[in-house]
Amino acid sequence: MTVLSAFTAVAVLLTLAYAVLNGFRDASNAVAAAVRTRALTPVVAVVVAAFFAFLGTIATSGLSAALVDALDIHLPDGVGGLKLLICGLLAAGAWGLYCWWRGLPMSSTHSLLSGLVGASGAAAFTGDASMSGAWALLLGSVLLPLLLSPILAYTLSYLLVIPAMWLVRHNTSRTVNEVSRAGQAVTACAVALGMGLQDGQRTGAMIALVLITGHVMDPGPVTWAIQLAAGAALSFGVLLGGWRITHTLGRRLVNFDPLRGMIAQGVSAVMLFLGSLVFHLPLSTTQAVTSGIVGAGKNQAFESVFWRNAIRVAWHWILTPVVCVFGGAVLALATSPLF
Repeated sequence: MTVLSAFTAVAVLLTLAYAVLNGFRDASNAVAAAVRTRALTPVVAVVVAAFFAFLGTIATSGLSAALVDALDIHLPDGVGGLKLLICGLLAAGAWGLYCWWRGLPMSSTHSLLSGLVGASGAAAFTGDASMSGAWALLLGSVLLPLLLSPILAYTLSYLLVIPAMWLVRHNTSRTVNEVSRAGQAVTACAVALGMGLQDGQRTGAMIALVLITGHVMDPGPVTWAIQLAAGAALSFGVLLGGWRITHTLGRRLVNFDPLRGMIAQGVSAVMLFLGSLVFHLPLSTTQAVTSGIVGAGKNQAFESVFWRNAIRVAWHWILTPVVCVFGGAVLALATSPLF
């Protein structure tokens, strides 16, 4: 086996492992609100979420193709490019495991792109092959979405509670809760589908990039085999549950009822759909769902948001690009004398 083939195999395995970790962590985005309000049981929730995450991954390849086109022209060819991808995956994976252990929801997309940018910067510093336009990628795909996506999800969820409450003003609380739980079951499936459209397609794009960089395939459409592999890895991770983060989203951020949970999930799902299908932009499922839950929960007659915990989560969102850029750079510098 040549050095290039070995690097390619390692990068593919790490990409699939990161997809499993992604699904394991982000399962909470689809199931937390529905389980919290008893719209779905935990077992049913993760099974349904896994199915729709797989479906979203294989439904289309628009975002995957856009990401491949955006990154392939900037990524170095051969071993140099594979080294950057591996360092980025390792840095993002380590940060993801740490945040899961602490029960903190964070963006797998932002972690991965930041780790890749950090590795590229270190490679440029040592004179190795690096990725062109890395800092523009960090600004356009990490920092701007980090600022705008949570604000949009929070604001829309907060405002939509007002017409929703007006529409149900003559119904009993029991009727509202029953109808909202049914709607919440549907929106939980929609969030899982959006996770596949976003995170699953990002995984497909990463596998395609690895294979193109490793000269295994030519640039072109993302194949069915790649989409199936990405969907299977993401769905397997979802089936594992990730209950630490589910507990944070459902219990430690805000007290909310089924109506507000349905609104938060609906807003998040629409944002994920539009980002993938219309604008071909990678969005953080975690940030959309978490901000939507806090926004909808905030619009109540009593103070329901545990702001100490919400600020702690937001602080780790800000730390994510910093830590992963640093981690990717350290790994690239450490491996520079070896490869």
